[in-house]
Amino acid sequence: MDKSMVTTAFDIAGYKIIENCGLVRGVIVRSRSVIGNIGAGLQSLVGGNISLYTELCEQTREESFELMMKHADEIGSNAIIGVRYDANEVTQGITEVLCYGTAVKVEKE
Repeated sequence: MDKSMVTTAFDIAGYKIIENCGLVRGVIVRSRSVIGNIGAGLQSLVGGNISLYTELCEQTREESFELMMKHADEIGSNAIIGVRYDANEVTQGITEVLCYGTAVKVEKE
């Protein structure tokens, strides 16, 4: 699926929705290694952006997004609308990141 056909909006300009295929999601559960936590702890001492955690969060969001798109492909959709992210701490140091939206079939107007 083309990433340009994935949006947080509930429509895609120039296209009409012809079928609602249902909810799609991508879930990743991730923890940080002890070494990563030590490195991030050292970064936090000087303040500012903690790049180790930023990179981990961005990578995890991208992986959950890719899983959501794969799920949409599997059910035959060609677009995803209403995309959202959610994150929850499963237990201390372990986080779930969920990317979800509504898979649809669209065609040019």
